[in-house]
Amino acid sequence: MNLILLQPDEWLDEHHACVRDPRRLRHLTDVHRAAVGDRLTLGALDGKLGRGELVELTTSAARFRIDTLDRDPPAPLPVHLLLALPRPRMLARSLEHIAALGVKQLTLLHTRRVEKSYWQSPELKPEKIRQHLLLGLEQARDTRLPDVRLEPRFKPFVEDRLPALLAGRRGLLAHPGMAQTCPRAIATPTLLAIGPEGGFVDYEVERLLAMGFEGVHLGERILRVETAVTALLARLF
Repeated sequence: MNLILLQPDEWLDEHHACVRDPRRLRHLTDVHRAAVGDRLTLGALDGKLGRGELVELTTSAARFRIDTLDRDPPAPLPVHLLLALPRPRMLARSLEHIAALGVKQLTLLHTRRVEKSYWQSPELKPEKIRQHLLLGLEQARDTRLPDVRLEPRFKPFVEDRLPALLAGRRGLLAHPGMAQTCPRAIATPTLLAIGPEGGFVDYEVERLLAMGFEGVHLGERILRVETAVTALLARLF
């Protein structure tokens, strides 16, 4: 936890905040070994970063006096990530990586090789998604919470909503066997599509290419979804 990210209900007034979340309290005591008087990095959710003093620490609460919040968080990546829904355990890790790397728009999509049972996972509950995104923000010292949307039906999404997402963006389809090597260090607004374990099926690849995506690859190695997400974002941006 490299940032104490203060949520709206944790502010006592303009200059004071109180954290009661057990996870963050344990981290403050067990990892940071924080003590009253320490100055720590703080941030307001969807706001600015700054510093504050720990003025009280007990087993049930940590109270801070905010000195200043005057720095912008890191710039977001110019990408909307279109990700086939990973299996639940991989989804949790992927959400943390995605938030830490600066993605602010994420669509989780059903594809042929996504097990239908994945859509019933507790990991897709809004509070669980939010928890993993917050962990990523704390790691990266970011404050802007990503927007996550669920699309459990491939064909209606492609036909009805994908054209608007592609408007003004460069569509990149990351899939093994594509002819083009993944580009590097681009600045163009991008819609990046990444498939599930096993990849997109031929029909899905054909539909996405027909919509205007460029097919790209990362080489001969077949990567796990969470590894591919990190590798692609680091290479592209």
